[in-house]
Amino acid sequence: MYSKFVEFVKSIYKTNDFVPLHAPVFNGNEKKYLLDCIDSTFVSSVGQYVNDVEIKLAEYTGAKYAVVTSNGTSALHVALVVAGVKQNDLVITQPLSFIATCNAISYIGAQPLFVDIDLETLGMCPDSLSRFLEQETKKENGVCIHTNTGKRITACVPMHTFGFPCKIDEIESICKKHNVTLVEDAAESIGSYYKGKHTGTFGAMGVLSFNGNKTITSGGGGAILTNDEKLAKRLKHLTTQAKVPHAWDFVHDEVGYNYRMPNINAALALAQIEQLDGFLESKRKVAERYIEFFKNSEIKFITEPKNSKSNYWLSAILLNDSKHRDEFLKFTNENKVMTRPVWRLMNKLEMFKNCIVFEGTNAQYIEDRLVNIPSSVTQN
Repeated sequence: MYSKFVEFVKSIYKTNDFVPLHAPVFNGNEKKYLLDCIDSTFVSSVGQYVNDVEIKLAEYTGAKYAVVTSNGTSALHVALVVAGVKQNDLVITQPLSFIATCNAISYIGAQPLFVDIDLETLGMCPDSLSRFLEQETKKENGVCIHTNTGKRITACVPMHTFGFPCKIDEIESICKKHNVTLVEDAAESIGSYYKGKHTGTFGAMGVLSFNGNKTITSGGGGAILTNDEKLAKRLKHLTTQAKVPHAWDFVHDEVGYNYRMPNINAALALAQIEQLDGFLESKRKVAERYIEFFKNSEIKFITEPKNSKSNYWLSAILLNDSKHRDEFLKFTNENKVMTRPVWRLMNKLEMFKNCIVFEGTNAQYIEDRLVNIPSSVTQN
């Protein structure tokens, strides 16, 4: 089976050479816009491409506002700051996540608190979230407090894992009930929809990433989506060093961040956005071929959850157990097909091993079995 898989992947990408997990494609106006940006001399954090990308992202996702940033991690960091997260607060998230989620929480001096994931979506489990909040928290003056530690719980950060939308409407409802601000980690899910609504637009804010391995890339880069004008203005202010607008004077009214996306990266991003629909169509076709390949196999190909339309950013499979997972990883990588296990659970990392974990059976099940397989856009 493993040998047939290697042959199949190489047939998809029409090569006998190394097949990467997810490679960028630059078939549009990237060079044109980059040269135009260089000629304009506006290559840093001010320029027309920055403005254009914010407009296009808002239009595409249906958000009222988009604020572009230097990367997805900085976007999540400043979103949490604007959400009111303070030092020593607790922020609910999921143990199955990329490190950036917990890093952004830690930058503030807050601590991640882990609830379990949903096996269907691979994102945060609403039932686990609800049980935790009902059993282990209380409200004091309208603030959600963790009963055992007395710490504030100020935000909840579910992730749309690999572009598969989580049950975000249920999570939103639970967060509202307990006065916890919802910030979506939609870094991997541009082009994904839940019940017809784009991911990243359910919470107070949602974060996108345009890293080199994402569905569209600007090399680095990220964005924050919001429907709240006040939040959007504060996000833009903080990401621009909190500089008070003035024709020549330099006045800064609070601690800010150098987090704005450079114009030269925005030039690349704009060209990628123009091709996004085509990229999504190609990735869906790749996923459909995988579905057909694995349909009579013991290996399970993960498909988009109910009520969702996934961008299939990274296709994923489930093996029988960790032994079979490791055998598959070894064989495929030795035969020039790049595959990768899911991330180590966050609560197992040295920095987060003492964080609160509420349930986690599903996350452990997935860590033992999941493998990501090549998911690049095809160029044929």
